[in-house]
Parts: sequence; C-alpha cells; structure tokens
Amino acid sequence: MSAPGTLSSVLPPIHRAGWPFIAAFLVAAILLGLLWAPLFWLGLLATLWCAYFFRDPVRVTPDDPALVVSPADGVVVTTAERVPPPELELGDRPLPCIGIFMNVFDVHVNRTPVIGTVVRRAYHPGKFLNASFDKASDENERQSWKIRTASGREIGLVQIAGLVARRIVPFVGEGAVLAAGQRVGLIRFGSRCDVYLPEGVEPLVLVGQRALAGETVLADLFGNQPKRQGRAS
Repeated sequence: MSAPGTLSSVLPPIHRAGWPFIAAFLVAAILLGLLWAPLFWLGLLATLWCAYFFRDPVRVTPDDPALVVSPADGVVVTTAERVPPPELELGDRPLPCIGIFMNVFDVHVNRTPVIGTVVRRAYHPGKFLNASFDKASDENERQSWKIRTASGREIGLVQIAGLVARRIVPFVGEGAVLAAGQRVGLIRFGSRCDVYLPEGVEPLVLVGQRALAGETVLADLFGNQPKRQGRAS
C-alpha cells in the first residue's frame, strides 16, 4: 500500500458541514492561548475532537435490494416492536424497530438503509432527552424519512436528537432516489437513529452489537434469514 493510501485509511475525509465548526474551534483556541498559553493546547485538543467528530469515512455497502443496512455507527439499543411516529404515515400498528445510539465519538453522517425513493420527509420538534432511552424516540426532536423500495416495501428512518445534539441536517429531500448507504443527513452532537421495518421482517442484529453505517446488515426484506440469537463473549 502506498504512503498516501495508508494515510487516507488512518485519516478519513471530513464532511464539509464540519469545516465551519473546526475553524471556530481553532479560532477559539488561538484567542484562549493569547489569554493564557496552556489554554491554547486545551483548545487545540477540542479542535482535533471536532475534526474527528465530523469525519466521513468511505463505506462498502452491499448492493442488494433485499438487504437493510445500518444508517448509523453506534450500539444497537433496541430491536423491539413499537408504533412508528405518526408523521411517517406507516400506520398505528407496532412494527419491528431497530434503534442505534451514537455517542459523541461515533461517525454522525447518516445513510439510507435501503435502495429506494424518499416518499416523505417530516420534521418534528421536541425535547432533548438522552437518546439511549426508548422514550427519546417519542419525545425528542426528530426528522423522519419514509423510503419506498422498487418492490413497494416501505422503510422508516428516524433521526433523533439527543442530550447534546441540537441540530439535524438533511442532505436530500422528498423525491430523491437513493442508493443503499447513500448519505442522507447529519446529527450534531450525539444522538440516535431508528429504523422501522415492514411487518413480519425480523431484525438480524442483537442488542449491544455495534453497527457500522452503510455496512452492517440489519434485516432481510425477503425473509431469507431467520432471527438471530447471540451472546456476549
């Protein structure tokens, strides 16, 4: 592997949405350093964390219309059924829901879980509870996406703000035709994504498992794999 290739694998690209924040952190570090030199180094550490937060690594997504992939990096915190948010217009029956919690060190660029068309995007204001709690799905600020596949199956993706996160930034709108794993939005800074599956589709991940956006397979829409069992080891 060439030196540039090695460097790019260690230092992933930074999403353009992060550059204004990185610049602001750096300016703050310089100003603090003028007041007292040690403060500059603390500010520089904060700047490096900011750059790390906005990293946007390349992911390899399986190109299979049957698969639902993770929209977010983080820990799977639920695979239980729950009623989807009303703005998704997916009905009032509980559906299989996979919740993924992102801490402030996870990649926060979110990706579409399936190949399909955005048929609905809706913003809902709300609270800023800890996003690892299930009640955050109902009470927190969120942005919901309904994506319809070529076979007519509908998937719900909900970006949920958290205790620290205060801003959900969408990249695409209604009518957008998406490839699986395509970037759809960003949440700042620490949050959650919920994926609502069609009735009868079994989650293929386990609570406590770490997921990678665009790569980890969450479910099989055609039901070719049974629900998985697992254990911590």
